[in-house]
Amino acid sequence: MSKNNNKLDTGHQTSVLKAFIKHRLFIPIVFLALLLLINVFINPGFLKISLGRDSTGNPVLIGNLINILNNATELVILAIGMTLVTASSRGQDISVGATIAIVGGVIMRVLCGNETQPTELKAPIIVALLLGCLAGMACGAFNGILVSKFNIQPMVATLILFTAGRSIGSMAMGGLKPKAAAAFGYYGNFIPGFPIPTPILITIAVVGITALALSKTNLGLYTRAVGINDKSSSLNGLNPALIKFLTFVILGLCVGIAGFVQSSRVQTVNPYTIVPSIEMDVILAVALGGNSLGGGKFNMTGSIIGAYTIQTLTSMLTTLNVNTNAVPVFKAAIIILLVAIQTPIVKSFFANKVSLSRLTAGNGKERG
Repeated sequence: MSKNNNKLDTGHQTSVLKAFIKHRLFIPIVFLALLLLINVFINPGFLKISLGRDSTGNPVLIGNLINILNNATELVILAIGMTLVTASSRGQDISVGATIAIVGGVIMRVLCGNETQPTELKAPIIVALLLGCLAGMACGAFNGILVSKFNIQPMVATLILFTAGRSIGSMAMGGLKPKAAAAFGYYGNFIPGFPIPTPILITIAVVGITALALSKTNLGLYTRAVGINDKSSSLNGLNPALIKFLTFVILGLCVGIAGFVQSSRVQTVNPYTIVPSIEMDVILAVALGGNSLGGGKFNMTGSIIGAYTIQTLTSMLTTLNVNTNAVPVFKAAIIILLVAIQTPIVKSFFANKVSLSRLTAGNGKERG
């Protein structure tokens, strides 16, 4: 009887472990934890968070974890929109970096007018935020129409803004590089007297709204259905073109928010250097989260974890004094390895190894 119980226990443990290994979040969580451990090994005080003072004497939270959470804000927000676009259209938007330049140009023009360094803001910040979001959504709608109505491949459709977006951002500012008044900097740094970086609060708000939207509406269900098979979803009463268009507009809204935060960090925008190559990091964050770049099912939690993983990796390479020009090479090598590990073939291999080792251990106990 006890032998049968042992077999049942072993079989249950094996199935649970196999399910855990095959779970989409297994690799992202394990790798993020591994990166944190490596950082702790390099710097034993890596996880320490303390209360310090900024240049004006206001209390602020300082620490490596705070920096990672703060600096990953734009990446997390963009990963949310990119996940929906990838799931519905079975492709990626490579124009998000250039669109941030457009959003930043619009915001700076609204706040600074025709002056390069105004002493006060020319419009309320909320107006700048709304117009920036509208600019991002307009760009998203442009991409969405090309993809949903003209059936152009997403990467080809978004290549237009990828090529022209930064020049459009410069034109939006009238060719100037204005610097907004200090009050605009609160949204990309700290609100005086509040110790938590404002971008972290914005991230929490965006993630919370996204979770609420996915749980209370059919957005997630419709997105998955269209991404898996748009023809069958059409037969079931859905409008695939509308769903694809909507996901691109949502990504445009995410770009608007991310552009607002990025512009506020330094209170100015250089369209040609702002967030270089962020589109690649966003796509990699989605892939690291266990999402298929071929569309269909998605895991938003995985994309968010992937974004923080990318930022943690970037911070670690910076800590190791890796040359700035060489950072993309290291990131590419590590990420290729991670994406390969997440393929079904590799996951099945490890799962079978676990089953074999459990079975061997069980037989050994039975003989004993």
